[in-house]
Amino acid sequence: MCGFVGFADTSLPIDKTKTIQDMMNTIVHRGPDSGGVFSDEKVTFGFRRLMIIDLVEEGNQPMYNEDESCILIFNGEIYNYQELRDDLIKKGHEFISKTDSEVILHGYEEYGVDILQKLRGMFAFAIWDSKKETMFLARDFFGIKPLYYTQNTSDHSFIFGSEIKSILKHPSYKKEMNKDALKPYLTFQYSVMDETFFKGIYKLKPGHYMLYKKGEIEINPFWDANFSEKENSLNYYVEQIKKTLEESVKYHKISDVKVGSFLSGGVDSSYITSLLNPNKTFSVGFQDHEGIFNETNLAKDLSDILHIENHKKIINADECFKMLPTIQYHMDEPQSNPSSVPLYFLAELASKHVTVVLSGEGADEIFGGYAWYQATPAMRKYEKLPLTIRRPVSKISQKLPRNRITAFLEKGGQKVEEKFIGQAKVFEEKDALKVLKEDYKNSPSILDITKQVYDKVNDKDNLTKMQYVDLKLWLPGDILLKADKMSSAHSIELRVPFLDKVVMELASELPADQRVNELNTKHALRTAAKESLPEEWANRPKVGFPVPIRYWLREEKYYNIVKEMFQSDIAEQFFNTDELMRYLNDHYEEKHNYARYIWTVYVFLIWYKEFFT
Repeated sequence: MCGFVGFADTSLPIDKTKTIQDMMNTIVHRGPDSGGVFSDEKVTFGFRRLMIIDLVEEGNQPMYNEDESCILIFNGEIYNYQELRDDLIKKGHEFISKTDSEVILHGYEEYGVDILQKLRGMFAFAIWDSKKETMFLARDFFGIKPLYYTQNTSDHSFIFGSEIKSILKHPSYKKEMNKDALKPYLTFQYSVMDETFFKGIYKLKPGHYMLYKKGEIEINPFWDANFSEKENSLNYYVEQIKKTLEESVKYHKISDVKVGSFLSGGVDSSYITSLLNPNKTFSVGFQDHEGIFNETNLAKDLSDILHIENHKKIINADECFKMLPTIQYHMDEPQSNPSSVPLYFLAELASKHVTVVLSGEGADEIFGGYAWYQATPAMRKYEKLPLTIRRPVSKISQKLPRNRITAFLEKGGQKVEEKFIGQAKVFEEKDALKVLKEDYKNSPSILDITKQVYDKVNDKDNLTKMQYVDLKLWLPGDILLKADKMSSAHSIELRVPFLDKVVMELASELPADQRVNELNTKHALRTAAKESLPEEWANRPKVGFPVPIRYWLREEKYYNIVKEMFQSDIAEQFFNTDELMRYLNDHYEEKHNYARYIWTVYVFLIWYKEFFT
């Protein structure tokens, strides 16, 4: 876990040294061990390092090639760097360190942008090639590592960094909220578009690289998930999954510092833990809420079975509400997935013992683990009726009062492109329009946003379409963003062995019924896990990382905290506050469960207060 910042072609009479230091200071949590700066007439780079591999000064960045014509800043880990290093040495390249960073630099010298095809790992980086006067930036296959950029500047300069907050420190950035981001956020619960909540600041898409030269930007893809089923037996794929994941975990545990793992009661983190066999595991749960809100006992039981030391923390509502502004500050953009809150405390707990943690993110998206992917028995029966019958019934149901039956009939007559936008769906779009002020209603529709993704897999089956949408929107926008931001907030590095391009290649070959069938989700993965885990862990239903906000918001103390925010001048800028209070009061009086509506708006207001007031 490191962080970098930079800018190019600044024409303002600014103090470059002070500016880059101000930018670096905002991300010191990403790299508390050392910092470095490079600056010439064209570009200025800043870097903060968290030492993981080769704990010596030679591994510091910015890093230079032999003649210092190419300069690198890099965040991430390249897991096959040792093989690549040996190959580059044979080709005549001279190394001054044993870091994976230097492999990217010499790899660029040797292969140009095609070095991206050889990398196996997670990364975001920038290379300044002074001979070509070109900057080369890239972001990894899945979007594990963040990379933001902007030209929304008073002097048309180019600014980039690992976190948005560092860009805000540059005096030429014209700070303004992106009004178009709010409406989609209310439905998706995260910033879903390429342009962020800050006007003109964009995310470089996962699996893409950028070439910047003299004010001009060229962006190209270099990788994409390609689902292409191959008919092989379940036993064949089980053996391949075991072999490939063992190799991935072996790569992901390479480190010169202590490594542990996050552990819940689910199969994903449990399987990774069993393959890693670390000295320590880490778990969190919620006070006064056993069962799905507190799986720490399950984590402790598995740790005992595997003879691993388990550390756990029980958190309460007061702690969560108190830390929410800090959490949203580290997020950079509003993100209302409730699991971000316990993840913050989990990373804090782990940081007291280790510098690197492995986690189970990504298994659901690539192996087919979400409940959305598995039709209910009732829906499977209903879908046996011709679509020509179900379609008109669906349209009629949309106009009737909302209840379980009308919702079922509406969904049963829709195409997957109409009903599935990803794992998160908070506000219905019509409710978002109703609660927003006029200035915030003009953003793209939800279906316009998802259509761009669906169009790339229009020839695939429904399961594959849903997985692809989650890989492109939900995974980088929500799951990986909170994993990166919450771990970096506590100066630890989080690694995700499921999100390895070789694992993805294998998962993309699985027949649909080995991903999801009537019996289970992640069928092939669970079958493989049974050889390393007790069956009850391998087959345990997915519960995610649930948070008891629905109960907290029915307590007077937290009701009043949210009420004060909903009736504030800040809320009045964006929302019809009478509508907000209706949701809050109906929930408090247990007339309806509006917890997610309330929390999503509340989180946005906390974020806005943190960054704009």
